[in-house]
Amino acid sequence: MKKSLNLVLTACLCTSLLIAGCSNNNNQGSPNAGNNQGSTGGEKVKLTAIITKHPLTKPLAEMEWLQKAEDAAGVDIEWQEITADWAQKKGTMLASGDTPDLFVGPNVITDADFAQFQGLFQDLTELVAGAPNVQGMFDTKPETKVIATQPDGKIYGLPKYQRFWPASATRQFINQTWLDNLGLDMPTTWDELYNVLVAFKEKDANGNGDANDEIPMDWPGGIGGFFNPAVLLGGLGITLTDGSGQGYFVEDGQVKNFLTDERYKKMVVFLGKLYKAGLINPEVFTHDYTKFQSVARGEGDNAKVGFTWGWVASDRFGEQLAPQYASMSPLKETAGFSGKVSWSYDFDTLNYGVNQIVMSAKTKNKEAAMRFINELYKEEVSMQVLFGSIGTNIKDNGDGSYSVLPPADAKMDPGTWKWTSTWADNGALYLPDTLNLTLGKDMQEVLVQSEPLKDALAVDTEKDIFPNMFIKYTTADNNTMSLSNTNIMNLANTSFAKWVTKGGVEAEWEQYVNQSKKAGLDQNLEIMQKYYDEYMSK
Repeated sequence: MKKSLNLVLTACLCTSLLIAGCSNNNNQGSPNAGNNQGSTGGEKVKLTAIITKHPLTKPLAEMEWLQKAEDAAGVDIEWQEITADWAQKKGTMLASGDTPDLFVGPNVITDADFAQFQGLFQDLTELVAGAPNVQGMFDTKPETKVIATQPDGKIYGLPKYQRFWPASATRQFINQTWLDNLGLDMPTTWDELYNVLVAFKEKDANGNGDANDEIPMDWPGGIGGFFNPAVLLGGLGITLTDGSGQGYFVEDGQVKNFLTDERYKKMVVFLGKLYKAGLINPEVFTHDYTKFQSVARGEGDNAKVGFTWGWVASDRFGEQLAPQYASMSPLKETAGFSGKVSWSYDFDTLNYGVNQIVMSAKTKNKEAAMRFINELYKEEVSMQVLFGSIGTNIKDNGDGSYSVLPPADAKMDPGTWKWTSTWADNGALYLPDTLNLTLGKDMQEVLVQSEPLKDALAVDTEKDIFPNMFIKYTTADNNTMSLSNTNIMNLANTSFAKWVTKGGVEAEWEQYVNQSKKAGLDQNLEIMQKYYDEYMSK
């Protein structure tokens, strides 16, 4: 899962010239009619599509499974492959109405886009009824239909379900080899972490004779989201949801935002203390994710980073250095903290996806487009969407079971290979719980490395989790919240970077909280509480 997570994790984006959506209207028929078309030699229906993909991902023309899926659906798709700037280009394209037949990618077209550009996207409700693989997903996992259905009852974007992912995107890592070199114990509190990081900085922890090349702490910049220090708030009892990228969380049924919570101020003060002591990468607010990853992979056996967050050790540090690192339990703020320590509960975001594939209302041959969509949700195709082609990336064991194969290049970690080989987490897919698939080393690794988080992730999903994935806002409320969140996060990100690097949070806190409220935070909390209460009542 790279990561996107965030991340996810981040989404993948656009640099190329935008294409017009057009297709001929040959071969009309039901969504199932085209399933035999590839084998009968009939003329294929021409379609156009945009996909937002990871920069590592190879050209789609080299994906064997994709060509077979197009053949089975009786279509020939002209793909535009987007790796950057999609968010910037999308608005212009949608405003012009010059769209391709299909859009593929995680939330590539948002619920807000559906509301703003009404009439531009195809309501799939009737088409889904004739797409057995999609309908099967809705029947078996009815929550996927909840995710797909807009407040007016229409379906414009189809979700995904990929089943195998853990309850959190973020694991906390420390260099165990450095601890052993210096005779240090694993830290359990913020203060203990501070002392360990000081030792990492001053005592040549990696043992290469250079006491100045260690980076005690690093993260990909900003606050909130996957792999960021907001998870430290779990040491004060705050349960993040899906990384809580905009600060929202639920505590005992009450919707809150940690960005104006006194516990957040404590964390900022702590990070400021670390930064002032030279314990945080000075490039933390300027480097990009690629640099963040490369620094942690060090030089040969020489590690550079002591404490950080990531998806899995082999992905974060590379195969060569991963054995040096240990996954950690959450840190208490102090040894005297008596509350329940928590973490970031991300199961829904990791295993489900919103608007993974969307059809334009201008698509001339909607039945052919739906045949292709239906093909993607076939069990055998879906696992190839996620992990790569059968033969090169997946082994067919011949008994109805499958196994994810290791990378062809032994020096490449499995996560990187997955993102190189196929659409991976960015695809439209459905992996039923009955699928007999043995996961690769990285996914087995992530489950093992999640064990230290097990107790912290035993959260009350009825009272302490905001069900982001399943709530649909009205257009008016969505617009109100979106505008407010832009202003709130501009203030929060600027203040956070300033406070960590230069201090001042204590003196400026009250003014900052008032400014956040003026930016619309209280109004957003009121809106979210209303939807949360309505959802939970059902």
